[in-house]
Amino acid sequence: MKIDFHVHITPPQIIKDWQKYAKKEKYFSLLSKNPHNKYAGSKDIIAALDESGFDRAVIFGFAFKDQGLCRLVNDYVIEEIGRHPGRLTGFISVSPNARGAEKEIDRCFAAGLRGVGELYPDGQGFNIENEKETRAVTGACIERGIPLILHVNEPVGHYYIGKNDIPLKKTEQFVNNSRNLKIILAHWGGGLLFYETMKEIKDKFRDVYYDTAVTPFLYDSRIYRAAKALGLCGKILFGSDFPLLPPSNYLPALEESGLSPEEKQLILGANAEKLLKI
Repeated sequence: MKIDFHVHITPPQIIKDWQKYAKKEKYFSLLSKNPHNKYAGSKDIIAALDESGFDRAVIFGFAFKDQGLCRLVNDYVIEEIGRHPGRLTGFISVSPNARGAEKEIDRCFAAGLRGVGELYPDGQGFNIENEKETRAVTGACIERGIPLILHVNEPVGHYYIGKNDIPLKKTEQFVNNSRNLKIILAHWGGGLLFYETMKEIKDKFRDVYYDTAVTPFLYDSRIYRAAKALGLCGKILFGSDFPLLPPSNYLPALEESGLSPEEKQLILGANAEKLLKI
C-alpha cells in the first residue's frame, strides 16, 4: 500500500470565501495570498492519488488559531473520511492554547479521526517548548494512542512564505516534554534527523518520525540516501503537502535515490501502515 501522509483539505465554504476567513487569521491570510497557494477538496485528493498510484492519504484541515474554525475543518474531514473510508484517513486540527482543545480531540477521535496536526507553532501562537501550553494536546494524544504532526522547517537557506523562525532546540524540547507520544516532524524535521547520529538525540527521538513534504523545493535525491546512511528508513513517511505539490513530483528523486525496493516501500507506505495500525 502507498500512503501520502501529508495532505491538506479545505472545506468548500472556506475555498469560496477565503478572504473572509483571512481577515480573522493572520497566518492563514499570509499563506492564502501566496501565488503558489492552492486548495483541495476530497475529489481533488482522490484524483491526485489515482494519478500518482497511491492508495490512501492522511488528510487534515488548516490549523487555525481560532478553535471554532478548527472545528469547522474537522467536521469536513469527518464527513469526507465517511465518504471515502478506504482512501482517506483523517487527522484533527486543534489550537493548543484554545479552551476546549482536548474536548475537540475527544469528539473527533470518537468520530474516527486518527491523529492530530499539522500544528503550526508560529501561526497558532503557542510556545512548543513550554509544556504548560502543549500538554493538553500531547497528553490527549498519548492517552488515545494517536500520533501528532508538527510543522518544522530548516533554519538555513532561502526565505519562503510560511517559513517559521523557531530554533530546532525548541523542537527538541517539545520532544523531551512529550515522551511516549508518536511525533511526526514535517519537512524532514528541518534537518533534525541528522542529529540522530548523536546518541542522546537518538534515544530521545525513538518515537519521532519525519515526513518528506516539500522535498522537491528543498533537497535533491541525496536526502533519501542520507536517511538510509543514518539507519532511518524505518522512520521516514512519504508526504507530498498536496495540493502544493502532487505526489507524482516526488517519485523521480525517490527512484534516483539508490534505495532498495524494500527501503522505498517503507517510506512509501509500510511505515505509515504500522504507525496508523491499518
